[in-house]
Amino acid sequence: MPEPERSLPHRSAGATGRRGAGQLAPGPGQANGRPEAAAPGRDARAWPPWMAPAALFAALVLAAIGGLVVDIPALALGVKVSSSHVPPGLVIADTAVQDVAFVVAALFFAQLGGRALSAWQFGLRPTRLRRAVWSALLAGVAFLVFLALWSAAVHAGKEKLLETLGTRQSTALLVLSAALTCVLAPICEEFLFRGFIFSALRNWRGLWPAALITGLVFGAVHAGSAPAADLVPLAVLGFLLCLVYTYTGSLYPCIVLHSLNNSIAFASLEEWSVGSALLLLLGAIALIALLALTLIRVGVITPAPRLVTAAGESSPPGG
Repeated sequence: MPEPERSLPHRSAGATGRRGAGQLAPGPGQANGRPEAAAPGRDARAWPPWMAPAALFAALVLAAIGGLVVDIPALALGVKVSSSHVPPGLVIADTAVQDVAFVVAALFFAQLGGRALSAWQFGLRPTRLRRAVWSALLAGVAFLVFLALWSAAVHAGKEKLLETLGTRQSTALLVLSAALTCVLAPICEEFLFRGFIFSALRNWRGLWPAALITGLVFGAVHAGSAPAADLVPLAVLGFLLCLVYTYTGSLYPCIVLHSLNNSIAFASLEEWSVGSALLLLLGAIALIALLALTLIRVGVITPAPRLVTAAGESSPPGG
């Protein structure tokens, strides 16, 4: 199984129709103004395709700068760093800063040209539970089938990522590594790759090219932190997550599925029991849910505005 993803040292825009005097018509997945699967936000249609590679490049540059911001003070304080050894605590700090850089890059490009920003435009919006569960389940099964076939054909050595995070050196490093891998990385990577890059690319050639390119880029950015043999499965996972996002119109199922993959990989690499792995899965999802509820409560995540269609019906933007 591919190792839990981490950011490089080095975590879909639907069509909107218009009727009459500029009023939004319900998009696909809406019936009588009631959303079945609210597709990514209307303003995402305004994100030109060039913003996708620009945001990715900026995210990697910000990640590198963020790493320097963390590393230079650490070196000044006497932390021993060499080409062959970086203290686990510093690796965790670097990676956390780099994950946050992914979100910052997406937000920066999304607001260019005076565009108003809202969390729902990046897919942080509710969807039907049954639709979310079935889409995530189908994508998960498809990924596991591909992974089994790939593993039978290609042998990858045991991943050593968690060793660099110091998971077996102390309980504190173990907990921080788990939070980074199973909570922070899925949120930040999904925000950039599915919430922004995929949405912008859909405005270029539509769903399938956008999903394919996003998946390939998602796999490629893990080069250096993942064995070469794992990059293809990661690309497939990235592609499937794009389909989940398209079908549900919500980033939440993508974040949960991403977290489940990372949690299973984490527990497997740590050689945990099934019970311990299950606790990690549930704990990661609980933390993600708690964070989402907190952001909703403080007003960072707000509902998509409801617009009136030409038929006088109320519907959310997007489709």
